[in-house]
Amino acid sequence: MEHVRAFPLPPVTLVLGGARSGKSTHAEKLVTQSLHGAAPQPAVYIATAQAGDVEMATRIAVHRTRRGSNWKTIEEPLQLEAALAAAAAHGRPVLVDCLTLWLSNVMLGGGDVDEATDALVGALEGLAVPVVLVSNEVGLGIVPDTSLGRAFRDAQGRLNMRMAERADRVIMMTAGLALVLKDRPASKSP
Repeated sequence: MEHVRAFPLPPVTLVLGGARSGKSTHAEKLVTQSLHGAAPQPAVYIATAQAGDVEMATRIAVHRTRRGSNWKTIEEPLQLEAALAAAAAHGRPVLVDCLTLWLSNVMLGGGDVDEATDALVGALEGLAVPVVLVSNEVGLGIVPDTSLGRAFRDAQGRLNMRMAERADRVIMMTAGLALVLKDRPASKSP
């Protein structure tokens, strides 16, 4: 795979963690460190959040400010596979932040979660650039008291398992500390 030699990131990295665990910041650092010494072109950030209220709009603004101008942002709340294809065309590493908001967008939009997940897994195959995915680990807390909350928690757990299975590297963030759960060595060319 050409992109393994061109970038120090593996083809697919999954960064998991709870709320405010440092997932996004760590993922951003992985991508920016992979660009060290490269031509000054921006990495690509696929944002799945939608500013539905003032709090979310503020969070989005904080993330943009933190990233700075060295990122090209693609906003896509639903069609993640198409956004990945478009982002890969830039020839730079891609950060998807985050799968949790994408999943909630799919579910609230009435989409088929299994079909959307299959499409996402398929979109990750054969990309010519490394991708870093950010996702929340929601299975460590209180059992939600609504059927929608329980359905979301279960769907998030299944999505995370599918992404971890596909990923070459999986990192769990806790209190700003990174624990590598999986690190598949890059395949060697014959």
